[in-house]
Amino acid sequence: MLPIWATTIMFWTVYAQVVTFSVSQATTMDRHMGSFQIPPASLTVFFVGSILLTVPVYDQAIVPVARKLLNNPQGFTPCQRIGVGLVFSIFAMIAAALTEIKRLSVARSHGLTDNQTAEIPLSVFWLVPQFFFVGSGEAFTYIGQLDFFLRECPRGMKTMSTGLFLSTLSLGFFVSSLLVTIVHKVTGDKKPWLADNLNQGKLYDFYWLLAILCAFNFVFYLVCAKWYVYKDKRLADAGIQLEEVDVVCH
Repeated sequence: MLPIWATTIMFWTVYAQVVTFSVSQATTMDRHMGSFQIPPASLTVFFVGSILLTVPVYDQAIVPVARKLLNNPQGFTPCQRIGVGLVFSIFAMIAAALTEIKRLSVARSHGLTDNQTAEIPLSVFWLVPQFFFVGSGEAFTYIGQLDFFLRECPRGMKTMSTGLFLSTLSLGFFVSSLLVTIVHKVTGDKKPWLADNLNQGKLYDFYWLLAILCAFNFVFYLVCAKWYVYKDKRLADAGIQLEEVDVVCH
């Protein structure tokens, strides 16, 4: 189970970036809706919105089709759910990089690159796709991880498996901090990717780096998932009847 566990850490690294640097991007953009100004941190509401949208669409539209195509009463297996979430993380970083390129282009065209506090005339809703992809990915990855660890862990180790699952969240934020530190040291002070003034940095390159890392991580995950044999099949092949009731997360 450990290879599956290790390959899910990268998703939460992406999650950490979206709730930090994306919020920083939002502070520089036009956040007005009429006379109301949207607080930058409140954009995380799109996480919740995308999850609330993804779950019913998955249950009502995707599961029936998956049952027929994959011949699986659950629709997707836990590993397949996790895989879909990892794909969404790649899309999220691609969307984030393209949005940042657009944001910097508007800042340059209006001569605002040297003004850290200036409001760039670009709607903050350009950031919605990256929030949406990460939120939808979380709906797949989180439930897939929980289902996987509860179903596949040995008897009497349910609590430990839950802790193992939750550790991927904390490790994802740790890897995020490590990547930021490494990028700061490698890119130097002259042309930093992650500058204090985002208008003079290259945040898009950092997003491209994350997209590449997520892609490599996904390839490694596919190898691990293809190699993995579920517990009920292992026991059935060994002629052992599975006594405990499998936990299924919807």
